[in-house]
Amino acid sequence: MTELLLRPLADAFMQVGVFVALMVAPFGWARCRWGHRLDAALERRRAAAPLVAAALTMPPGCGGAIMVMAAYGRGAVSYGSAVAALVATMGDASWVLLAHDPWLTVQLKGLLLVVGACTGWLVDAVGLDPRRKRPAAAPTSRRVAPPAPTAVPAPAPVPVAARAVPAAPRPAFALHEVGVLPVLLWLAIGGGATVSLPVTFQLLDPETLYLVLGVLGATVAVVVFARAGCRLADDDESSASETSFAAVLRHGGHEVAFVTVWVAVAYLAWSMVTHLTGFDGSTLPVLGVAGVLVGALVGLVPGCAVQLVFAGMFAAGGMPLATLVANTISQDGDALLPLLALEHRSALVATVLTTIPALAVGFAFLVLA
Repeated sequence: MTELLLRPLADAFMQVGVFVALMVAPFGWARCRWGHRLDAALERRRAAAPLVAAALTMPPGCGGAIMVMAAYGRGAVSYGSAVAALVATMGDASWVLLAHDPWLTVQLKGLLLVVGACTGWLVDAVGLDPRRKRPAAAPTSRRVAPPAPTAVPAPAPVPVAARAVPAAPRPAFALHEVGVLPVLLWLAIGGGATVSLPVTFQLLDPETLYLVLGVLGATVAVVVFARAGCRLADDDESSASETSFAAVLRHGGHEVAFVTVWVAVAYLAWSMVTHLTGFDGSTLPVLGVAGVLVGALVGLVPGCAVQLVFAGMFAAGGMPLATLVANTISQDGDALLPLLALEHRSALVATVLTTIPALAVGFAFLVLA
């Protein structure tokens, strides 16, 4: 029972959730502090926009890619820039890979930056841009002569002292704005980090305390995830542009819960398969050419949930690197969801386009490996 169910739950929280939390807060704060500047830089440098768009997705999570989709929706960047961001984003799966192998994650991020920017420039070079929705024209009516202008007395000048004074900015942090459940989760993360870090760096053997804190943290994460609606995505345009540290912590708690739950699903599924059947995954269709095809096709699924399970399987040793690379390039994370709402035709073409470099790079890994 312990090894079958409790250990995977504890590992999902202690080995992934805790490390996600340690990175969510600083990355979220940086996005809150400088995100608007990055958005402005994206619109200013249109010639280099595919590279800038791909670079915006380098921080973990989907916030940078969602910012690019919003800019494309209002016509501020080219279609190639949107495709570059979708190719380059690793979504929430980057949290799992960072916890599993930080150096590998950095290398994959560099690969995604190059592949995403090159794909974006190629899309713009060939002039590919699906027909977009146009705002509906205002209804025409019978022309009526405008009324004759009437003299309006000029308003008296308002004394400087009586002019409206801008409201004072709200404090950057207020604990009650975070929410009870996210605060409980952050407390569990704090307790888990004191044990998880020495265990991960092999300074301490996993003992009963590790198991208890891990299962407790995973349980709190499940509650937070359930109260948030058990969604298949955790990022949207509002969460990508938070304006206070309290909002960063609140959304960060939900993001930690989201990642922890789906990684726990992957770990539990793998544990049950290996313990109950003795199957080690060597014959799963994730090897060789079939593996690259499966990875690229799974990447067509919008949202981060399935991709998190896929990354969790890789972390558990269930698939080779070429399969993960194909999935990482093909997947669009949560960024495809707002694009589907804004421009569904562009979104559908883009998600198909991202599978082309995914297959090409995945097959190259097979040949070179």
